[in-house]
Amino acid sequence: MFARIFRPTRTAMQSGQAKTREWVLEYEPEVPREVEPLMGFTSSRDMRSQVRLAFDTKEQAIAYAEREGIPYRVFEAHVPERKRIAYADNFGYKRVGQWTH
Repeated sequence: MFARIFRPTRTAMQSGQAKTREWVLEYEPEVPREVEPLMGFTSSRDMRSQVRLAFDTKEQAIAYAEREGIPYRVFEAHVPERKRIAYADNFGYKRVGQWTH
């Protein structure tokens, strides 16, 4: 069973960068989840799916996995480049193109 080491992305309800700077180690599921037939609850027999460890750096997470003998895979996060502009730039004299409604 492998462990995944990654930086979590922000959720759809999140506009800031909170909880996206830490690295997380969590286990990949061994057994698929099952739906309980009577109540419809989703459950799993895999106890390691509940383990989620947070680290400040990727190197700390890798060192922990190697020290504990856990096989791991590292997933690098894709950081999108954002062009920072101000609202006032929409009305600047050097604006390229027409501004219309």
